[in-house]
Amino acid sequence: MKWIITFFGSGIGKKLLMSLTGLFLILFLAVHLLGNLQLLKDDGGHSFNVYAKFMTTNPLIKTIGYGNYFFILLHAFVGISLAWYNRNAKGQKYAVFNSMHTTWASKNMALLGSLILAFILIHMGDFWLKMKLDQLPMVTYPGIEGEIKDLYFRVAEAFKNPVLVVSYVVGMIILSYHLQHGFQSAFQTLGINHQKYTPAIKALGMAYAILIPFGFAIIPVYHFLLK
Repeated sequence: MKWIITFFGSGIGKKLLMSLTGLFLILFLAVHLLGNLQLLKDDGGHSFNVYAKFMTTNPLIKTIGYGNYFFILLHAFVGISLAWYNRNAKGQKYAVFNSMHTTWASKNMALLGSLILAFILIHMGDFWLKMKLDQLPMVTYPGIEGEIKDLYFRVAEAFKNPVLVVSYVVGMIILSYHLQHGFQSAFQTLGINHQKYTPAIKALGMAYAILIPFGFAIIPVYHFLLK
């Protein structure tokens, strides 16, 4: 047990933990986007509300969800700890970091991550918390037993506010910069660094860093302009 604590207290250990939690969260983002894209359906919120009910009532999904919250907090905590470790290292960075090309995003990952964490907390307070505190209207659908919470209504109302729409889009731009470095860095740390595969990983990471935030960003813009 002591060697585990010692390892993850080192620079490389922290970087490895950042990579593993980061890859999990990268996968989560893709799954979360697939669910949220149902907000673009012109069905009055039927598909999205049924999806939201499933995600908040299915025991397995709820367990995975709590695990996801834990990984978000762990990723943020380790990221801040790693930034502090690097600052105190007095220029003696470990080899994995030195092998990376320095970019603006790579030099400001702690700042980007902190802004993303703040965005997540505000986002959850505006939607998730209101649902948990039963502050949403109820709706019924044919073929669905009982009333379900109308989360779609809250989303549609929120995205009528231009300030929220702009802040959401800015949040996605920040996420894009964070992913541009984080995606490639995760594979680099895990030792997946070969002249044959690295260019493909970089291209995949860049595409992911653009497409996923763009997918999230079009949702508030769509509701603001067309709903």
